[in-house]
Amino acid sequence: MVVEQPSAFGKVAVVMGGTSAEREISLKSGTAVLTALQRQGVDAHGLDTRDGVIEPLQHGGFDRVFIMLHGRGGEDGVIQGVLETLGLPYTGSGVLASALGMDKQRTKQLWLGVELPTPPFCMIGDVQECGVVIDEIGLPVFVKPAHEGSSVGMSKVTEAEQLPEAWRKARQFDECVLAERWIDGGEYTVAILAGEALPPIRVQPAREFYDYEAKYLAGTTQYHCPCGLADSAIEELQSLALQAFAAVGCRGWGRVDVMRDRDGNFWLIEVNTVPGMTERSLVPMAAKAAGIGFDALVWRILAQTLAQGGEHGA
Repeated sequence: MVVEQPSAFGKVAVVMGGTSAEREISLKSGTAVLTALQRQGVDAHGLDTRDGVIEPLQHGGFDRVFIMLHGRGGEDGVIQGVLETLGLPYTGSGVLASALGMDKQRTKQLWLGVELPTPPFCMIGDVQECGVVIDEIGLPVFVKPAHEGSSVGMSKVTEAEQLPEAWRKARQFDECVLAERWIDGGEYTVAILAGEALPPIRVQPAREFYDYEAKYLAGTTQYHCPCGLADSAIEELQSLALQAFAAVGCRGWGRVDVMRDRDGNFWLIEVNTVPGMTERSLVPMAAKAAGIGFDALVWRILAQTLAQGGEHGA
């Protein structure tokens, strides 16, 4: 939908912050989005959900909401359910897709159910079950919380003796811990905007994998866009990302993370329904490669809410 006047949006709440492990990144993303909207004349206001959300949204005269909450409470369907109840249009995926996308185990089960490629995995209920990982998927593996983002609590495990500590690290953030076969190869991410896949980015961290520090702190990660793949491989990657996004029921905008093994096979890792929008974030980077500046990107994401009609709209 083409929107020319900022008044078409009415009063906009940019929800951010919250109480998840990704609070600080959410505040940075939210502030960037808020500033971009205000710069374009939109009547936008920041709202930190840590200070309460229902009352200010219900009585603040807001017409729609730009969700910039990362992690629990923002990407898991909770805030989406609140907004559905209040009858407020909002950016991004609905309740069900948000809940599924935040749950790495069920996302992978869904992808397997529709025959999309994702690395073999198993769940680790307690430290005594670590041996099951080796029996079921072997080593090396990637151990991570099943319901967190921004790569928090993740570890690469190459020896059996490392599994208990990796489980404890992930368990600090989540009761559900997932072990996934390590894919040795290139890491790619595909941003999706209004049903279209933007140019893929190849992520090349200086560290062994793309963890929280590599994403937000180190400053040594390299991002390649163009990604260096042949045109046919790019088309395959974009098509796979769109299929994965649709299978989870996502809408509006988001990002799909993919690995490519040494044989050239792509493997789906996860879907992000509220990706970061900081100065180092990948969706703005992909949008820029497609000729879409940050302000235009934020505008286009918000414009999707004008065609929204509840959980099954947009």
